[in-house]
Amino acid sequence: MRAVVTWAEFVERAIAPTDANAATRLHRLRENLESVLLGKPAAVRLAIIGLLGRGHLLLEDVPGVGKTTLAKALARSIGGTFKRVQFTSDLLPSDIVGASVFVPGDRALRFEPGPIFTHVLLADEINRTPPRTQSSLLEAMDEHTVTVDGETRALPDPFFVVATLNPTESAGTYPLPDSQLDRFFLRFEIGLPDPTTEAEILERHRDARPIDALGPCLEPADVLDLQAATRHVHVAEPLRRYVLDLVSATRRHPRLEAGASPRASLALYRAAQAAALLDGRDHAIPDDVKALATPVLGHRVVRRGETTSRRVGAADVVDEIVENTSIPV
Repeated sequence: MRAVVTWAEFVERAIAPTDANAATRLHRLRENLESVLLGKPAAVRLAIIGLLGRGHLLLEDVPGVGKTTLAKALARSIGGTFKRVQFTSDLLPSDIVGASVFVPGDRALRFEPGPIFTHVLLADEINRTPPRTQSSLLEAMDEHTVTVDGETRALPDPFFVVATLNPTESAGTYPLPDSQLDRFFLRFEIGLPDPTTEAEILERHRDARPIDALGPCLEPADVLDLQAATRHVHVAEPLRRYVLDLVSATRRHPRLEAGASPRASLALYRAAQAAALLDGRDHAIPDDVKALATPVLGHRVVRRGETTSRRVGAADVVDEIVENTSIPV
């Protein structure tokens, strides 16, 4: 029989001795991100939850609200590498994953890695590239590997995709396939700042951009430790049943043509664990699941009668499901 490990014992094993505990690291990370993404603690919280859950983020918002800043700040905060790809209609899969090139001097092929070989990849306006190129991300997002010419190569760990969508434009865009939408851990909006915050943004950008001076507060190895700690957060059986009840409800709701997949169940489960760790708890609670249900499930379901050219999601239906599903006591 497997020995029971207390939370204190696990933290001692999973967290490097240079830090007191996971909460210390996460506090530093949150402060670092909030120093450049002003007035958006909810967006910062969701970004960290995605990182802890080994997931990927889909940011759907108007231009200029800080989507790129958030991606860059994440990479710099964890001491990781950052690559940005502007997705366009003429982009090829090899422009992302890399390709084998012939080296005349060696009379052999040599693999040249693409920008996907990084810790944080910003896929800017991901829906502006055709499905063939979009599909080049599927293996990487799910398995953290890339296969080219029959050889599979591992991506840096941690590997994190932050993709952006512009909700106000549809000309020259391609809908994201369900298989790709399902691989995004969370979808959320950053939103416009309030007048006071926007005034502070102007003041801070008077001489330089704050993101340029942002330094690391963690290392990639710290992120791996925190991701491991996330998976050890306790989720009681009634709470697991609550996750399944919410996902099952999306599959039989009359306003939805397609419900969430088992991958969505696991994502909601992991997100609840990540939220608990971020809040300094060794166990998840119903409020963790309830608060994250829409960011996790909203983009994974299909509204009945929705056209394939414009997938707006069904966040309002998920909200309704959350309100009508009994919460475990």
